[in-house]
Amino acid sequence: MSKAQFIKLYPENIEQKKILQIVECLRDGGLVIYPTDTIYGVGCDIFNKTAIERLCRLRKINPQKNNLSFICYDLSNISEYARLENNIFKVMKKALPGAFTFILPASHKVPKILNTNKRTVGIRVPDHNIPREIVRELGNPIITASIKDENDEFIEYTTDPELIYEKYQNDVDIVVDGGFGQLVASTIVDCSQGDFNVLREGLGNLDLYL
Repeated sequence: MSKAQFIKLYPENIEQKKILQIVECLRDGGLVIYPTDTIYGVGCDIFNKTAIERLCRLRKINPQKNNLSFICYDLSNISEYARLENNIFKVMKKALPGAFTFILPASHKVPKILNTNKRTVGIRVPDHNIPREIVRELGNPIITASIKDENDEFIEYTTDPELIYEKYQNDVDIVVDGGFGQLVASTIVDCSQGDFNVLREGLGNLDLYL
């Protein structure tokens, strides 16, 4: 495998040509590292089984045990992949785009996509133009996992795209430089039982939207 491409993008002035290049890579089964409103993530097209397997190997994830999250462009395409009760939808509408991962009951599509018996799915709509523009152009969500070190910690290199590239240049196909990332992950909220249960306090403050 050749070394990853390093693509510089500016969130406030995104070059469409570069987005199309990233989308083409995803459609071909590539892995892409990109910025979010929290820490950097690595992701692939949800409909490419080989890419999902590569992602799970890279992050040492067992998809039967771990909740893989989807990055969606907005709330409108979330309903394809998750079931939303009205009270949950109202809060998500206020909180997103934002630094949250909402765990929701999965639609019938999700187990087929992930080849698992998963009944829940994590949904993200980051408050960041780069991943949302990638997803919008792709036409469907991407599966996303956080960039962490071997001990599952978020450390300094994980905020610096150049250092991320040094570490992952032989493991992924594209690293997007969208500027420095955060050191704090998203707030994880389990809504699978119809209410709000914060599993991990992160950058998003759910109390602002309840």
